[in-house]
Amino acid sequence: MKENVIEIRHLTKSYGKSRGVIDVSLNVKQGDIFGFLGPNGAGKSTTIRSMLGFLKINEGSINILGMDSGRDHEKILREVGYMPSEAWFYDSMKVKDVIKYAADVRGLDCSNEAGMLCERLKVDTNKKIKQLSLGNRKKVSIVCAMQHKPKLFIFDEPTGGLDPLMQKKFFELINEYVDKGATCLLSTHVLSEVDKYCKNAAIMRDGRLTMLDTPHIDDETFLSFYEDDEEA
Repeated sequence: MKENVIEIRHLTKSYGKSRGVIDVSLNVKQGDIFGFLGPNGAGKSTTIRSMLGFLKINEGSINILGMDSGRDHEKILREVGYMPSEAWFYDSMKVKDVIKYAADVRGLDCSNEAGMLCERLKVDTNKKIKQLSLGNRKKVSIVCAMQHKPKLFIFDEPTGGLDPLMQKKFFELINEYVDKGATCLLSTHVLSEVDKYCKNAAIMRDGRLTMLDTPHIDDETFLSFYEDDEEA
């Protein structure tokens, strides 16, 4: 039986009077591509940042790869490939320097894997970040998250700005890494991505989580989770 790579128990995180997430419990098993659905402001990013130890939670527990998200924050980050929804880099840096810097921070030589990823995703490594479109910045962020071949990928809205061909190549890469033993949490509001690529899924709405029996849900049911949802 495959082990849980992610275990969240009764997670609650609030921002004073503002809603965060409420009593979230979630398991993701090794080898899964787990769809984490929900509209903007539903609590997906708050949950992810809590998982990675970037936020101090109010209640509950989070275990990632057998480690506590708060106590073992730095160890977890070494084993995780995290792609935030915002592809922010220093504008004056060249792409190749950004990618190398991301590897150097981990104390790793990822040049071979980075080269393969840049070739597959058609990344021009000689351009400066300020010359790139949103889609090309996203591709750089994908390379930075994948190049060290992590045990767990956490992607927060990764395909925004990518053209359909690059979206296809991105998911091909995910499947290849998962086939080699990795696990993926995919946060998105694109139902078709979850329907096509994910093995299991859950929906966040108003800070609460609803597990799905199957990631294959119809548009009418999916849209019902979005009705009257308020921004966090």
